[in-house]
Amino acid sequence: MEKEHIIRLEHVSKQFLSRNTDILAVSNINLEIKRGEVFGIIGFSGAGKSTLVRCINLLERPSDGAVYFDGTNLMGVSERTLRDTRLKMGMIFQQFNLLAQKNVLDNICFPLKIAGVKREERIKRARQLLELVDLTDKERAYPAQLSGGQKQRVAIARALATNPEVLLCDEATSALDPITTKSILELLKKINQEYGVTIVIITHEMQVAEQICDRIAVMSQGEIVEMGAVKDVFLNPQSETARKLILPDNQFDAEGIAKRVIRIAFDGQSSSDPIISQLTLHSGEMINILGANTENIGGKAYGQMLIQCPESAEALEKIRQYLTEQGIHFEEGGTIS
Repeated sequence: MEKEHIIRLEHVSKQFLSRNTDILAVSNINLEIKRGEVFGIIGFSGAGKSTLVRCINLLERPSDGAVYFDGTNLMGVSERTLRDTRLKMGMIFQQFNLLAQKNVLDNICFPLKIAGVKREERIKRARQLLELVDLTDKERAYPAQLSGGQKQRVAIARALATNPEVLLCDEATSALDPITTKSILELLKKINQEYGVTIVIITHEMQVAEQICDRIAVMSQGEIVEMGAVKDVFLNPQSETARKLILPDNQFDAEGIAKRVIRIAFDGQSSSDPIISQLTLHSGEMINILGANTENIGGKAYGQMLIQCPESAEALEKIRQYLTEQGIHFEEGGTIS
């Protein structure tokens, strides 16, 4: 049975008015997010991602269109109803946005205090959340005493304080190193799977989307240019933006490059399979790896690799044949095989 939609945007646009010009940051967005899924909104800087996520909880009020949360159009509700609805949507930011003069426990308690929850209950809830994010020994520490990853864990705990149904994450890992990013994504996935919280991830990194998202929408110049299961978009990108996000350092369709490069996409093969060694033996040519971005997750390989095509047409055909026979997705000269 298909999951019901908890968020639905219909023809949503957001225009910013300035003295010299009008900027259309988001243009005619139609989008449905299912209850309980991890949905990614991905694109380069200036694509309109952050504006769009703020339209979901009306921190930015759309210029046009309708925003539905759990079946209710938020564009037509009272301020009180909107405030109550926002309690169901926690938000996490790139720069953490913690209160510097309050310790960790008080930072997590803060939204509960605003909501009128009694002090004893606030502290009990905050300590439960500190256990969830693995920071029970930091409740008296101040933000300045924490690492970036610890600050983001506190921000996640604070966002969960009011038991939200949705977590909106605006570039939540952009300020973190790769190892810390992975641990934060694992924590978010745990929250999604164990507590059923719907998560919306804003990111400019395809690798982040690969690790955590069920579906993604690719944005460019305020519009959604592609949408689908993250695996489908990764293996078979249809838009130029998606292709550049997947291969940021390579103009795959450029003349002279597409003819000699193959992109191999790994979507769950055993990480112990010696694919490149087998390619070398099968083709009779040494395989030159131009670049790779792969992860070993649970003994399975995810990611991609660029290899240089051999000069020999016969060897190239053997490579194509082997990859096809093994069911390994690959792209050559701009076409998915």
